[in-house]
Amino acid sequence: MELLHTKERQEEICSMLIATLGPSLTCEILSAEGFQQGFSSLPPTISEELFRLELDECESSSGPLCAEMKKVQKATINFDNTLSPAHTLLQILCVDQKGLLYDMLRTLKDCNIKVTYGRFWSDKKGFREVDLFIKQADGKKVIDPEKQDALRSRMRSEMLHPLRVMIVNRGPDTELLVANPVELAGKGRPRVFYDATLALKALGICIFSAEIGRQAASERQWEVYRFLLDDSKEFPLSNSLTNRNRVVDRVRKTLMGCYN
Repeated sequence: MELLHTKERQEEICSMLIATLGPSLTCEILSAEGFQQGFSSLPPTISEELFRLELDECESSSGPLCAEMKKVQKATINFDNTLSPAHTLLQILCVDQKGLLYDMLRTLKDCNIKVTYGRFWSDKKGFREVDLFIKQADGKKVIDPEKQDALRSRMRSEMLHPLRVMIVNRGPDTELLVANPVELAGKGRPRVFYDATLALKALGICIFSAEIGRQAASERQWEVYRFLLDDSKEFPLSNSLTNRNRVVDRVRKTLMGCYN
């Protein structure tokens, strides 16, 4: 990355992109300084729906949950303060899914909970068991029942809804929105762009343009991916609710690991 300012490195990257995507591609690498094209904010009605603080247990921001994701609702989350004099044992038994450990640790960090030791394993039925020895930022155990209930509720919510997926109208066009919370360290969720475009490719949908930006909502920072989709006779989107739901379902399942 530190060599991107050199002409030799820029030409090398452009050559690799053209070799991969074809000679019709034109490529130029410019400095980000002075780049004025900002990320346009979402309309208030769409933003309110996408970033709802609390989603119903039986739905996501885009509609009913798929059968695979409903299994996450059955997660068991327990606290045990008898095994260690200095730590609380957080035990989680749930269905395995892509990014599960990432979502657990991100949520604990957001709640100012420190993890001292962890142990993870999966069974052949697709369930994962997690043991985490945790303590609060002040070094104390998590003993207060209200704090335990709040942490349990937050963990369950973040495991069930780690991402938000919607299809909306953008003028006469159709736009796919994918949003995920930003870590306290300022980093976004890994592989979101790759998985979303992979799902669209599997459906044969072309992307006219894509934007990645950040937006503050529900007292947190979100990373938002906006894909302007090409409409086609083979897969119409503008007037087909069925096809729109197929796109949302496929993208969401790919992001959650329901598709390999």
